[in-house]
Amino acid sequence: MASRWQIFRVASRFAMRRKATVLKPSLREVPRWLRWRTPVTEYASRIARVGGQGIWSPVEDVTLRMGGPRTGKTGELASRILDAPGAVIATSTRTDLIDLTAKVRRGKGPVYVFNPSGLGGLDSTITFDPLSGCEDPVMATHRAGDLLPSAEDNAEREHWVSLARQALAALMHAAALGEMDMAQVQAWVADPESAADAVLRLLRRSSEPTFATAAQQFLTTNERTRSSITTTIMPALGWLTDPTAKAAATGGSFDVEQLLAETGTVYMIGAEEGHTAPLVTALTAHIAREARRIASGCPGGRLDPALTLALDEAALICLIPLHLWTADMGGRNIPIHIGAQSRAQLIARWGATGAASIMTNSATVLILGGSRDPDDLNAYSMLTSDRDEDVDQKDAGGKVTGRSPRKVPVLSPGQISQLPPMTAVIVRRGMPASVGKLQMAWKRRDVKAAARTERHGEVAERWIRRRDEFAIRVAAFVDGLAEQIEPWMDRVQTWFARRAEARRAARGEVGGPERRELVHAEVERLDTTPAEREGER
Repeated sequence: MASRWQIFRVASRFAMRRKATVLKPSLREVPRWLRWRTPVTEYASRIARVGGQGIWSPVEDVTLRMGGPRTGKTGELASRILDAPGAVIATSTRTDLIDLTAKVRRGKGPVYVFNPSGLGGLDSTITFDPLSGCEDPVMATHRAGDLLPSAEDNAEREHWVSLARQALAALMHAAALGEMDMAQVQAWVADPESAADAVLRLLRRSSEPTFATAAQQFLTTNERTRSSITTTIMPALGWLTDPTAKAAATGGSFDVEQLLAETGTVYMIGAEEGHTAPLVTALTAHIAREARRIASGCPGGRLDPALTLALDEAALICLIPLHLWTADMGGRNIPIHIGAQSRAQLIARWGATGAASIMTNSATVLILGGSRDPDDLNAYSMLTSDRDEDVDQKDAGGKVTGRSPRKVPVLSPGQISQLPPMTAVIVRRGMPASVGKLQMAWKRRDVKAAARTERHGEVAERWIRRRDEFAIRVAAFVDGLAEQIEPWMDRVQTWFARRAEARRAARGEVGGPERRELVHAEVERLDTTPAEREGER
């Protein structure tokens, strides 16, 4: 297991500070004392704690976490989103990441949701049309590749995917030149014979003649080959049958440069069924590709601050070429944090070679408990290296005759399988494996503070609403009471007016002797009670 010195040398806060000028190019121009005052979280994040020491990961590293359900995988990945110094792209099959991180991320920049599946009742706040930019032949080729992922471990399937990608790129390029939509592309794929004239006519406007050739090969080939290509393309357009997904794929492109400048957050939610996976993949690839282009023009070829890709359940909803991206993106300050259920899941999606590349390119691998696959557990056990164990040597009679060492894994497959929740085996590049506690998002102070603020806001809003309701009720009661008292008040005012007039007359202010006598009589009458007047009668 890793010693305290090895952790300090490779994965400590101090080790991250030593690389600060590489990880954050803007620090190259500032004095050393100011550089050391810059928070480490600007270019690294703490992913676990071993004893009293933190295990840190810089923004140039890829991390991979694998574990069964409810072992803390999503909670740890949410912490990577919260720690991200710049913009974030987060994918998931549920709304957990939004619930855990959106409140805090709103304090750093705008928050967007791309939910073509409509999961959790959340509406998409951004849209993305796969045809946007496909007037450019290069962009059309990229976009077709995003919608149709490769199948490198299956030569026959890769052959058909390659042909389908060429045909789809030509059709998307033609639709973009004709200012049409993806529904028209689907119609062309479904009925190639009827589409031939329209597609070839549109492609005559293209600056790249090879697109017309590719389209003509698809449209005029024999029925069997064309049917195979069509069958390969149609799943990539399956989201067009979903009204929610179709609505999310209208409205143009997405401004990646603005997202990076605002340090915004994009949450992409996809269903496990997979019909929206090509759409989520296309938007993810578009953002990553644009970010890579922008990074090439930045000092040191790195984004500052970094763009974080947090891919939960990456093998289910995001079909990007991770085996290629993990080798390239980190050096551009585009760290990728991958969440998967098992090594077998990676193999099923990217093949044995691709899965091996992903694990090799990951600077930090977090292995959580819950796995029951012997092959996976043996592979994880091998990652922890070996140790010497003394074994007693016995003779035929059972008597110990000596001891000899043998090599055994530091952690056995059974020990890894039984790891408690929120605990992981940490395989970090450059140091031996260790076992540490992961940082769960719901235990963080910033998450608790955001929840407390929201809770207080709800209480204050509730009291304001009650105060307004009470004021309305009091006003209604006063109005009703006033309507009932008003006639009596009029009679009282009349009585006081007459009495005042009589008193003025008594003082000789009005009329002659006869008037004064009448006034005296009126005063006497007013001074007597109704009962006295009744008795006089």
